[in-house]
Amino acid sequence: MDLGLKDKAYIVTGATRGLGLAGARELAADGARVLISGRTRQAVDNAVAELETLGTARGLVADNASPDTPERLIAEARHHFGRLDGILISVGGPQAGPVETTPEDAWRDAFESVFLGALRLARATAAALTDGGVIAFVLSSSVRQPIPGLGISNGLRPGLAMAAKALADELGPRGIRVVGLLPARIDTDRVRELDGLADDPDAARARASAAIPLGRYGTPEEFGKVAAFLLSPAASYLTGVMIPVDGGALRTL
Repeated sequence: MDLGLKDKAYIVTGATRGLGLAGARELAADGARVLISGRTRQAVDNAVAELETLGTARGLVADNASPDTPERLIAEARHHFGRLDGILISVGGPQAGPVETTPEDAWRDAFESVFLGALRLARATAAALTDGGVIAFVLSSSVRQPIPGLGISNGLRPGLAMAAKALADELGPRGIRVVGLLPARIDTDRVRELDGLADDPDAARARASAAIPLGRYGTPEEFGKVAAFLLSPAASYLTGVMIPVDGGALRTL
């Protein structure tokens, strides 16, 4: 299938590693031009060097929590590509810990980046997009089912998903789509770090794999392909949806 991504231009935040980088890889490999962001120059340069082996990529050092980040990214994309077709908003996972004992400062910091920062990016991008544009949020399976030990994610991700759903209603008349991805056990550094918090990381991974109907963790490439499809013109009649990328792990419809 031709996804129609050739020469389209997308911003991908938090794309120096993990799920953001996975999405940027698949977009670039399918002919899209990507502007990625990350919090350090070295990480951004390394990711851009990798992406340029696949297609056209540029990078900008930026923090999702910073109020000026959206306008900087949009201006940079327009400068390099002359257009903007969409954004994949990926945010690093918040601090692990149960609701009961996670410090209030950690909740406040996560709200600034995970929730408010993502919302700023979406709103600014919406103002810059035209008919056919798309905003995609990388969320979590915690939108539908709490994950033990990830209190902040369990608290903030569902609210952001509902804000995205409302935004889809608001932007639909302008022909702009809003979608969300709900990854579960994708084999990234972040998930390996979370497994490493267990007394026996190998046993924790084995238990988690056994609870997934497909019997294994997903690969970043598998996640990235779903993200690229949702951002592409091939998904032009999909909006307001939250798509699990979880190997069947979620027990909800």
